[in-house]
Amino acid sequence: MTIARRKQLRLDITPYYHCVTRCVRRAFICGQDKVTGRDFSHRRDWIEKHLFVLSEVFCINIAGYAILSNHYHVVLHVDQDRAEKLSDRAVIKRWHKLYKGPELIRRYLANDLLTESERESVRDTIAQWREQLSNISRFMGHLNESIARRANKEDDCKGRFWESRFKLQAILDLAALLRTLCYVDLNPVRAGIAKTPETSRYTSIRRRLSKKVTGLMPFAKETHSKAPNGGMNIKEIPVAFKEYLKLVDYTGRIIRSGKSGSIPAEAPRIMARLGYTASGWANTQYPSIPRMQRAIGSSNSIKRYCERVGVRWIW
Repeated sequence: MTIARRKQLRLDITPYYHCVTRCVRRAFICGQDKVTGRDFSHRRDWIEKHLFVLSEVFCINIAGYAILSNHYHVVLHVDQDRAEKLSDRAVIKRWHKLYKGPELIRRYLANDLLTESERESVRDTIAQWREQLSNISRFMGHLNESIARRANKEDDCKGRFWESRFKLQAILDLAALLRTLCYVDLNPVRAGIAKTPETSRYTSIRRRLSKKVTGLMPFAKETHSKAPNGGMNIKEIPVAFKEYLKLVDYTGRIIRSGKSGSIPAEAPRIMARLGYTASGWANTQYPSIPRMQRAIGSSNSIKRYCERVGVRWIW
């Protein structure tokens, strides 16, 4: 059953969300098509570049992403406080990078004399735009529409490029955030596209390792022993990047071996702090339920989420 976005997007519960979008019919129209022989890999470059263009316009940070041949993952952090603190002119400037504003807004920027009703209309418009700058649906909608239009023009065709609407998953606590980031960063490894995370193109982990200025949400310089609010409402991921790399490397070895007997005896220190054993962490990377649940987190986090959202199940 389809769930309304207003029930799924609850910024009062969590600012972190995992979004997934897949091409129509799962066709390889973002990579090498084995049937036609055509190579569409350059479209992954379109997605990656436009993703960071939008992150500079919207008050939405990119915590992680992976772009594959027929779908992509992105982990987003909504910075609602930043949107609320923007000046009116800053809101207009950001909005005009993507859309044309009405003539009334241009008159406002030119300091023309406006009537009281016109000033009220300007205030209402800016308030709507401010709200949209922290709206994931608007962010994802613009990204997907832009890529679809560009791809259809290249193919000289019309119709759907993406399957229905994007899938959305609320991330409720720090452990769930790290599990999701590991899963996303290791997607090319799991798909057999890359042997190691640092060689997997169009992923956040390669971008972090290869660029000084990444445009991504930063990791902390050192791991916080107790992050405020479970680490979900701060401006950085409260884990040291070097520890996250150990976690990715450890998790990647589990995925490539595919056997529980090959799990190393020693797990990264961070897993112990999150309350996981080595085998317990391995199980989180092999979900037994095939469909993507609407929220991910500890059992207590999920129970609180269900109570606040007013649902009794998340699958």
